[in-house]
Amino acid sequence: MSSSASPAPHAESKFLTVFRVVSGNFLEMYDFMVYGYYASAIAKTYFPNGSDFVSLMLSLSVFGAGFMMRPLGALVLGAYIDHHGRRKGLILTLSLMAIGTLAVAAVPGYATIGALAPVLVLCGRLLQGFSAGVELGGVSVYLSEIATKGHKGFYCSWQSGSQQVAVVFAALLGVFLNRLLPADQMSAWGWRVPFLIGCLIVPFLFFIRRSLKETDEFLAKRHRPSIGEVFKSLVQNWGVVLGGMGLVIMTTVSFYMITAYTPTFGKEVLKLSSIDTLVVTVCIGLSNLVWLPVMGAVSDRVGRRPVLLVFTILTILTAYPSVHWLVAEPSFARLLAVELWLSFLYGSYNGAMVVALTEVMPSDVRTAGFSLAYSLATTIGGFTPAISTLLIHETGNKAAPGLWMGLAAVCGLIATFALYRSPEARNQYKVV
Repeated sequence: MSSSASPAPHAESKFLTVFRVVSGNFLEMYDFMVYGYYASAIAKTYFPNGSDFVSLMLSLSVFGAGFMMRPLGALVLGAYIDHHGRRKGLILTLSLMAIGTLAVAAVPGYATIGALAPVLVLCGRLLQGFSAGVELGGVSVYLSEIATKGHKGFYCSWQSGSQQVAVVFAALLGVFLNRLLPADQMSAWGWRVPFLIGCLIVPFLFFIRRSLKETDEFLAKRHRPSIGEVFKSLVQNWGVVLGGMGLVIMTTVSFYMITAYTPTFGKEVLKLSSIDTLVVTVCIGLSNLVWLPVMGAVSDRVGRRPVLLVFTILTILTAYPSVHWLVAEPSFARLLAVELWLSFLYGSYNGAMVVALTEVMPSDVRTAGFSLAYSLATTIGGFTPAISTLLIHETGNKAAPGLWMGLAAVCGLIATFALYRSPEARNQYKVV
């Protein structure tokens, strides 16, 4: 082992180490949230069409297209991290994410450069997706490897916790801008401000992440698999990757439904004000931030399987009825109540799911395996805003997104039974 390798994170506090590693995760989710919040304005800027529905669908489809690149990013960048180290990979993903963010923020509108505008925005989203394909996996694996014994669930929950900080920050910024600027100015240029702020945050995030130390567990490895060996192991463990994908579908569908889709759903479907929907989104982010570490810690005590089973079943039973109750008489109070309930379901499930996914993956390909499973799931869950919009349009049922979330929970339930199908498997994935 090279003597020049970065020392393991002993000298600094665990809190500071966690902060450093999740910082880039914040930027990744901030960029995704901002696009989802301003999908309507982006549709008018880059995808003008005689039909508002078609314009919005094109905008949301480009939002989802970023998720299509995640599996490729998971394979390429995941293999890079498993071979070269957690620290180098996390710096690389932050750099790629920053370039993609700048592309979306700075591209002139369709009225200025024509068809080149949506093409460049799509390229920016694809680069963001490629980077994000391994960001979540890299962060989750790093946190699991520095966690103290018996607290992996709590530590790993901060991967998702940093995303909730991004949700709250982006939504609060949206509330401020909507109060500061008239609606026509927000639609014309104000929506770009959050993207530009994301670009300004990049140098700070790069500064704090570049001082990350490598994990003890990675430094202790005597054999670091080549890219070919990583791919071979992934093929051999395809069942675990597929099961992990099933677990994550529940997470991605519910997360993007209650965060990125809420402003569009509230404004376009429920006909509530933009400020009302953004205030609700702030509350959702705060609620998520509470339930994720709490239920991660609970899973450290009772195990991952019981938590996963309870909250997939609760979601199957209550997602559609709660959304149906909301659309029957839309109001700020009902939207807040329903979203807080869905937040409780999401945060509780995901608090156990992230650490469970790190535990079921073989150690030599932990980052690539986690990232591939997560990325394959997000190619489905990431299209939740577009799928929800299409379901409402085709069925005329404004509560249809609740059915979509319930179906995702069915996938999570099946995957939980599959991965913990025997006493031997349950012992293999025991809490440590």
